[in-house]
Amino acid sequence: MTDIETADALQLAGNIDAAADAYRRVLAADQDNAAAWHGLGAARLRAGACGAASDALLRAVRLRPDETGAWGQLAEALFKLGDVERAIDAYRRAAADASMRPVAEENVAIIIPGSASAGNAAVLAARRAWGRHLAAGVSPVERPQRPPSGGKLRIGYVSAFFDKANWMKPVYGVINRHDRDRLEVHLVSLGGDPSASAGYREHDDDVIWQVGSCDDEKVARLLAAAGIDVLVDLNAYSAPKWLRLFLRRPAPAQIGWFNSFATSGLDCFDGIVGDDTVIPAAEEGFYAERVMRVRGTYLAFEVFHAVPDVAPPPCSRNQGRLTFGALASAYKLNDLTLDIWARILRSAPTSRLLIRAPTLAEPSNRDHLRARLAARGVAGERVDLEGGAPHFDFLQSYDRIDIALDTFPYNGGTTTTEALWQGVPVLTYAGDRWAARTSTSLLRAAGLDVWVASDEEDLLAKASALAHDPATPACLAALRAGMRARLAASAACDTAGLCLALEQIYRQFRV
Repeated sequence: MTDIETADALQLAGNIDAAADAYRRVLAADQDNAAAWHGLGAARLRAGACGAASDALLRAVRLRPDETGAWGQLAEALFKLGDVERAIDAYRRAAADASMRPVAEENVAIIIPGSASAGNAAVLAARRAWGRHLAAGVSPVERPQRPPSGGKLRIGYVSAFFDKANWMKPVYGVINRHDRDRLEVHLVSLGGDPSASAGYREHDDDVIWQVGSCDDEKVARLLAAAGIDVLVDLNAYSAPKWLRLFLRRPAPAQIGWFNSFATSGLDCFDGIVGDDTVIPAAEEGFYAERVMRVRGTYLAFEVFHAVPDVAPPPCSRNQGRLTFGALASAYKLNDLTLDIWARILRSAPTSRLLIRAPTLAEPSNRDHLRARLAARGVAGERVDLEGGAPHFDFLQSYDRIDIALDTFPYNGGTTTTEALWQGVPVLTYAGDRWAARTSTSLLRAAGLDVWVASDEEDLLAKASALAHDPATPACLAALRAGMRARLAASAACDTAGLCLALEQIYRQFRV
């Protein structure tokens, strides 16, 4: 067995660290061994070391540009680091191999709303292209005669994440308020199940479907037999394989809500729920679905899980020096976002930046991000990079942040609601697509319009003014002290109103 075969065997056996060491020994003798660079990159990627993986995989594709497998793995590493534009390019290079094309097109369809260079038309085109692969060989199931329901409308909610308390704040805010005298509620669980700890309030008449181990055709036949009237997708592209369930048309009406922040690109959805901020009328042509809007925000939320108390702003004990921060997923830290943040820090030379994300627990991922910031003139001593933590402790990070910075064009959703609930305002601007207006929707609903800039230059001006204004610490202290009361009284937390609006939408599809 050759040295490279030994390394490959170790990796195949799951002995990732030993495999990486074996690949390094090969490379010590031959720096131009493309297979060893590919193997090392794959091993580091499996270990979550995306920074090290991207370096190795780049060496591999430079030595062997036709190695489509390496391009695919490079794309995955780059995306997880926030280098979205190059990730999309790498996936498209991988798609040159017909056997890899469906997976590559799927991944482009998933990540393209976060590409600064891809507007609404490109998002629709990418999702249409992948949708054609997804729909191949998929046929609608037969819907038998609907069983009696005592005049109630049967609503089915489909999610792989019913157990995620921090994500499901809008969902359970609505589901818990449904009128069971008029609606029969079905929760179709494809992953973790609904629970009190996640925010769900049990109801005797609700039906919980635990079907994550079934295939999409079986689930579709079960739902069709149950006579679901309106099936609501809460996953969108966070669980893309389950979009096949909706292609099978188990319900006469199918709607996307909650985790949709762009079109599905699929014709099997009768509607998609947003609001006036995230989907202006002029952009409806970029949606495969009928656009349906609620008043206020489509993400009105309610907090069901334990959270830390709101703390005073750190600038009040730090001589007025601001700490900007972001507790965003690292894949949102693209070039546009880092460009904006670097400009803010350069305009406010006494300020600091705290970035926290689970992937930053790994040293090469931190090094990669530090290098990207340094290339933009941000000194390392001004930035704190931290990994994940248990969620309560993670939220306590907001005690050390004065102002949260949004990500562009892929805004925070859950991240924005959590920052606000911890008393920390989020600075954003209204962008060019749904994903770039999610925070704007929430902030306007909360009456915090002053934190929404008109564009990038206005955002920079707002951040700089706040950093230089001696009144900022007192203003932030007052805002934080009253934030939860403000939110609770606003449309941002009006889950009762959102519930009524969704029920009105559902009733439009009564058959």
